[in-house]
Amino acid sequence: MSRFVRASKYRHVYGTAAKKELCIDNIKLTNSAWDTNLIAVSGSYISVNWNASGGGAFAILPLPSPFQAHTLPSKLPDIIPLARGHTAPVLDTDWSPHDDALVASSGDDGQILLWKVDAGAFEGWGADKWVPRDFDPVMRIAASSRKAGQVLFHPTAKHVVAGATGDHAVKLWDIAVPEEPQSVLVGHTDAIQCFAFDFSGNLVATTCRDRKLRLFDARAGSDAVHVTDGHGGIKGARVVWMGNQDRLATTGFSKMSDRQVGLWDTGSFKNVKMANVDQSSGVLMPFYSDNNILFVAGKGDGNIRYYEFEHDALHPLSEYQSNAPQRGICFLPRRALNVSECEIARAYKVAGSTIEPIAFVVPRKSDSFQSDIYPPALSAEPALTAGEFFSGMSAPPKLVSLESGAISSSQTPSSIHAPGLAKSTSTFSVQSPAMTKTSSAPLPEPVKKMSEPASTPARTTAPARSESGPAPVKTEPSPPPASGGSALQGQNEQLTAELRDARAQIRNLELQVEGLKANALKAKALLN
Repeated sequence: MSRFVRASKYRHVYGTAAKKELCIDNIKLTNSAWDTNLIAVSGSYISVNWNASGGGAFAILPLPSPFQAHTLPSKLPDIIPLARGHTAPVLDTDWSPHDDALVASSGDDGQILLWKVDAGAFEGWGADKWVPRDFDPVMRIAASSRKAGQVLFHPTAKHVVAGATGDHAVKLWDIAVPEEPQSVLVGHTDAIQCFAFDFSGNLVATTCRDRKLRLFDARAGSDAVHVTDGHGGIKGARVVWMGNQDRLATTGFSKMSDRQVGLWDTGSFKNVKMANVDQSSGVLMPFYSDNNILFVAGKGDGNIRYYEFEHDALHPLSEYQSNAPQRGICFLPRRALNVSECEIARAYKVAGSTIEPIAFVVPRKSDSFQSDIYPPALSAEPALTAGEFFSGMSAPPKLVSLESGAISSSQTPSSIHAPGLAKSTSTFSVQSPAMTKTSSAPLPEPVKKMSEPASTPARTTAPARSESGPAPVKTEPSPPPASGGSALQGQNEQLTAELRDARAQIRNLELQVEGLKANALKAKALLN
């Protein structure tokens, strides 16, 4: 065993459960056996799949916090307002990364519903003569004649929602034109277990019951650009992108039913690392934080493991242990964390009839902002409209400083796209005045306004298949910038991002130097 310790500023991260008054009790969790996280969270609200009769429903609750204006009592009333609208059980929910009050749900009835939350809906909860009023959807999307198993919002384009349907496809909609999907990703031979967008939303990775891992161009549609063998076991497999790096992380089972965590190179689409975790039977749920930390929580047990990703290796940091087994879990957006307490992540765990917040904290003595553990977080401001995205434009997500609140554009590495995908899927194009503005307006409340006809955006052509591999996607060249000022502004943002990355590298090198010095002193003491 090596006596030398790897330098890391997250070595002493520890998880701590919240006080009872910040937990939510009397939760009636769904009995559906469909494998999803069962709970989702935005910067303001929580959604949880509910055990309701007469169709499907899920609950919408404000975040339990002493700083929230509409914090509910720790124990919910027996009857609460629910989001009813599905005619079969709700299978999955997801909050928009650009609007903390907009949530999408998918159900066993093949429908995807959108809901807009009014903060006034939580006034008077539990008071005398209080009459619960259910939430009403603002839009319905007929996703499939079979179930809609998973739903996910696009990370950079506003008003783009995707769903995995029972006909073994992933479909993407511009919600201004809900009648027809703008892109359909096909080629799966069995049920889709999980799908995830990359950092800029140009690529989609999926896991399937046929034990294959697939990579798609989100806008080209058609079959997968790359397909490879995933985990050997048929039980639930999950996938998550490792931030803006060209790596994927998957969880699944081996042929001998060992739980596994795998790393994959999105360029060659080959396995980089496959590690066995244990022999429990619960599905592992992966969550990636921009701190280069991968959290892995198992269904049916109370443990949350977390690893630091560095140099194509997952270095175990620690493990949060609890006697209360979790049925579902989700993580708060980093822009909503409590930085004054050095909180780098916060999970919301459903255990029994309780939702329990778990804060992951880096212990620091200073009360000042710790810039080394808080890289810029994903902003709530979208980088593109739906029309721009489907017409071929691409832009990295906007980031927000957790210290000042300033918003900047991130710089996506050019290597993030796999061979065979068009370069335009990872290159920022300057907006042209002629670009369509289909979904630039805020989400209207009435459904009729949302379904007004809009110009159909041009699609990129699907990659041609050949024996030597997929051909590049053909896209039209980007229009020239409208003015020189826009080009200078883009160059300035790029230089700012490169400077920020250089400073982060310098901080990491300083930490490594300190670690080497400490190891040298230990080696000298041992030799003496």
